[in-house]
Amino acid sequence: MRLTFLGTGTSFGVPQIGCDCAVCHSPDPRDRRTRVGALVETDAGRRILIDTPPELRLQLVAAGVDGVDAVLYTHDHADHTHGIDDIRAFTARAGGPLSVYASPATASALARKFPYIFDDALRPLPGTYKPEGRLRAIEEGETVEIAGVGVTPVRVPHGMAEVFAFRVGPLAYVTDAKSIPAAAMAVLRGARVLVVNALFRSPHPTHLSIPEAMDAAAAVGAERTYLTHLTHKYAHAELEAELPPHVRPAYDGLVVEI
Repeated sequence: MRLTFLGTGTSFGVPQIGCDCAVCHSPDPRDRRTRVGALVETDAGRRILIDTPPELRLQLVAAGVDGVDAVLYTHDHADHTHGIDDIRAFTARAGGPLSVYASPATASALARKFPYIFDDALRPLPGTYKPEGRLRAIEEGETVEIAGVGVTPVRVPHGMAEVFAFRVGPLAYVTDAKSIPAAAMAVLRGARVLVVNALFRSPHPTHLSIPEAMDAAAAVGAERTYLTHLTHKYAHAELEAELPPHVRPAYDGLVVEI
């Protein structure tokens, strides 16, 4: 299995608009962070896109991705969904809809926000194209086969939002979580690779802090952990230097073989 980090930044992105800090002006390309998204490629070469952040087109072009088999959503916040129109490149080429998996609440929100994508009655004019998705609601704790691999969603708290983390074979993927409850930990524990959000060194009301993410990583017990959803408060090199060898800050374009 291969994991590609398409984007690793917070909802503001890095550089942040109007910011004069050293990280926002860093020459290190690892400090340029688009909004969070990822791509999972199975051993059979099939691809699952996790979330559709606003920079999706640029992310996919940079990663050389010419097709995906399904889209999997963590939740419906704008920084995780508002690049959805870019699936048009895939569905126009395929001549049909792309399977889109999400919790019932997130699926309902997507249908409400983007009816032109999910309403089959809304057809494009001849000679034009629209993105097309087929919503498939998935339930917490129930393993579903997506692109030939088992995916188990688990619920994690994120303020007032409903967020799914995922166990995808040897991968545990957790973003926009304030904590990992016991029920979720039971599913994620033992993964070989953990991806987990880490915002500030100090506590935050809706996200894991860096120390909390480290505690979660120890509980999951993965061989390797990658921190994502990172802010402009910490340069990549600075954060990397203070972490243990088995925990690394992710960066846009990083490819991890699992």
